[in-house]
Amino acid sequence: MPRRTVRTVLALVMVAAALLVGSAASATAGPAAAADGCYTWTRDLAQGASGDDVTQLQVRISGYPASGEVITVDGQFGPATKAAVTRFQQAYGLTANGTAGAATYQKIYELQDDDCSPVHFDFSELNNCNSDWSGGAVSAAQAKSNALRTMWKLEAMRHSLGDQPLRVTSGFRSKACNDQVGGAPSSRHLYGDAADLGAGSHSLCTMAKEARNRGFHGILGPGYPGHDDHTHVDHRSSKYWDAPDCGVS
Repeated sequence: MPRRTVRTVLALVMVAAALLVGSAASATAGPAAAADGCYTWTRDLAQGASGDDVTQLQVRISGYPASGEVITVDGQFGPATKAAVTRFQQAYGLTANGTAGAATYQKIYELQDDDCSPVHFDFSELNNCNSDWSGGAVSAAQAKSNALRTMWKLEAMRHSLGDQPLRVTSGFRSKACNDQVGGAPSSRHLYGDAADLGAGSHSLCTMAKEARNRGFHGILGPGYPGHDDHTHVDHRSSKYWDAPDCGVS
């Protein structure tokens, strides 16, 4: 049985056992009952909350911003985070109230593996170079953290496109690897926050268009020099979309 299926079954058993204890348990006890191998939330989160648990939540709902926007991962639960939580809840058929509670956390637990990556993506897919994430434009820890955010955005894209696989052809590169493949000196691949997607379940233009709604400030695709065989996405600081053959600009 896949490890995420085992975790889900165990979590449901634990929740059922907690319900048998009685109705006196507080509402915030729900998340703790569904302990997860990666991260476990222990309180409901709503607008006005702050802390590391908000940061962890923001990473996982970063693929649900307003179109063209990017969720700031700062540990502050503001209006944009509330709206993103609401969109996440709507996407998975949950009560869409913008407050992260037991049901929202349970869905996140189902969507992530013990290393915090989403179940349909793996760190190895986002690292085509140094397995220790070193040698890029940022520290190894930052590059890996950036890649994690990218994977959660890709998970949101995958779900919005009918849960069909996305094929990642390139991710993080060290400077040496970037030079070897002829990457631009300022390539976002050096920061770990970029992914190149090859055609497969979806056309390059379908992915370029959908990326507009998934928190990617950088989108390059067909019609942009050197990008006729893949769609590139990243979360650079300012918006730059250029896939003219797809009508994305």
